[in-house]
Amino acid sequence: MVSRFHSKKMSRSFEEIDHCETPLGELTLRRRRIPLLDDEEVFEVILNEEFLMSSLFHVAEEELSRLGLAACPGLERDVVVGGLGLGYTARAALEIPDVRSVMVVDALAEVIGWHQTGKVPLGAALTADPRCRMVHADFFERVASAGLDPDDPGRRFHAILLDIDHTPRHLLHPKNAAFYGEAGLRRLAHHLHPGGVFAMWADGPPDADFLATLGIVFIEPRAEVVTFSNPIQNSESSSTVYVARRNEPQG
Repeated sequence: MVSRFHSKKMSRSFEEIDHCETPLGELTLRRRRIPLLDDEEVFEVILNEEFLMSSLFHVAEEELSRLGLAACPGLERDVVVGGLGLGYTARAALEIPDVRSVMVVDALAEVIGWHQTGKVPLGAALTADPRCRMVHADFFERVASAGLDPDDPGRRFHAILLDIDHTPRHLLHPKNAAFYGEAGLRRLAHHLHPGGVFAMWADGPPDADFLATLGIVFIEPRAEVVTFSNPIQNSESSSTVYVARRNEPQG
């Protein structure tokens, strides 16, 4: 997965920082200035000509951490973030008191490289934080295997926060579909401490079928609609954050 070119400047208002072929397709990181917003600098991640992430819209990614960790209060919590993106979910987790560690799992080495080389705004802060560790691996494959942490296969976590696919039905790759069924979610629950929390971002409104499947495996499942301003369209947009807890054993 070698980049074809880096930092291709096309104009003062647009710069293609990286463009590369990956197992998921063509991945692009670009930076542009938006005149409508007083030349605000915006970073965008695009996969196969489809937007994955924009630094202009990160409220829902941050709420993924806040809502998920609010559901599992405690001391010295260990957190997994599935999907690095531009780093907003990981940063929000690290800002929450009593978070001991954040392990970010991403299938694309290039995305991790953007952070390690300072190509994206949050990269320097994330890589400098000793609590934050970036792991190059397929999150879904790790869930289905012996463990999420390749260095400690039996390790369990207090929270797993997922932001990879667009929705449980709109996937980056068809092989991810098995994760969203009952069997896949049961495998995920195995990686949580009793009482631990699974939270997931999705684009669009709540999916009643997925929420019902969550309820088979976890307790207290809910779907939180997160609204945020869309200054480009002068309107509001929304995403969904699903939150559910692993059942605690009866004493």
